Amino acid sequence: MRFLALPTLLLFLMSISGSSPAASVESSVWGKTPAGEEVKIFTLKNAKGMEVKITNWGCYIVSLKVADKKGQFADVTLGFDTLEGYLGKNPFFGCIAGRYANRIGGAAFKLDGVEYKVTANSGKHQLHGGKAGFDKKLWTAKDVTDGVELSYTSADGEEGYPGTLKSTVTYTLTEDNGLQISYHATTDKPTVLNLTNHAYFNLAGEGSGDILGHQLTIPTDRITATDDDLIPTGEIASIKGTPLDFTTPHTIGERIGADFKPLVQGIGYDHNYVLSGSGLKLASTVKDPISGRVMTVRTTEPGVQLYTGNHLNGVPGKGGHIYAKRHGFCLETQHYPDSPNHPNFPSVVLRPGETFQSTTIYQFSAE
Repeated sequence: MRFLALPTLLLFLMSISGSSPAASVESSVWGKTPAGEEVKIFTLKNAKGMEVKITNWGCYIVSLKVADKKGQFADVTLGFDTLEGYLGKNPFFGCIAGRYANRIGGAAFKLDGVEYKVTANSGKHQLHGGKAGFDKKLWTAKDVTDGVELSYTSADGEEGYPGTLKSTVTYTLTEDNGLQISYHATTDKPTVLNLTNHAYFNLAGEGSGDILGHQLTIPTDRITATDDDLIPTGEIASIKGTPLDFTTPHTIGERIGADFKPLVQGIGYDHNYVLSGSGLKLASTVKDPISGRVMTVRTTEPGVQLYTGNHLNGVPGKGGHIYAKRHGFCLETQHYPDSPNHPNFPSVVLRPGETFQSTTIYQFSAE
């Protein structure tokens, strides 16, 4: 089966090496949806003071507070102070994107010889699951050890996708400042699936300005090449030595304005990097030199999308802050964009009797 769980042995080794979850969990009512449904917010906090707030509306990461090199805490994710900001149209600030995260070209794909047309919400294409994707759903929530488990059942035909899909996303906070996101899904008909978290990070603290001075490393020199609409062509392209190559550390702003076709197409970085290896592997390391905060991303997914907030255009955010272009960056662990239309990409097909499982860990430190 192409969907592989994080091995039990690896989980055991993580637990004895100090990576086991160790957080308190509190919940409260945060508001109501326009339909009158009660929305909750969950606060996870570990012994080192790291704190994460999650809501069961769209599985949004509402805030994530970590210490800098002086021990000062700041919220390093962009977002809103109240539920209302997440209920309306927003740039996917920290949600779970699905049923298919990223893009599906032409808002259509074939599965077992049958063509499925999904909702187009980005020109003629689909982006992040359609007009009412997983970010616009109320998930069923329950406390689990050191975290919160969120579940949603997507009906057969929702946004055009086949099969009743049962998805569970679990957020846990570890004692060594890791936010672990675990995904689990089953279906009653063959379908396609790609889930990710769409948090926008600024390690200097949200509202502190742009992220162009952050130092970034991504341990691969390959991407999925795209056309002008950012739809993959099917080619796995080498970016060695180009402005997209982060195999050695570079600041995000160092080459973002280069006259290089992929950067022109994305109006900056908006590219899926092809990761090597299986199991839990390094996807990226980011450091803010001023605060000293470091974020390391590990994942079982085969790709990670780097997006540098190129379309943020004055969004009113937390504390009266206005989020402008490149005030946050995303590292979305995922299967490749438009995979259903490219048989050479890792498969995103989920069939009855199979289980989708995936793990991503955002680890924080300071130096």
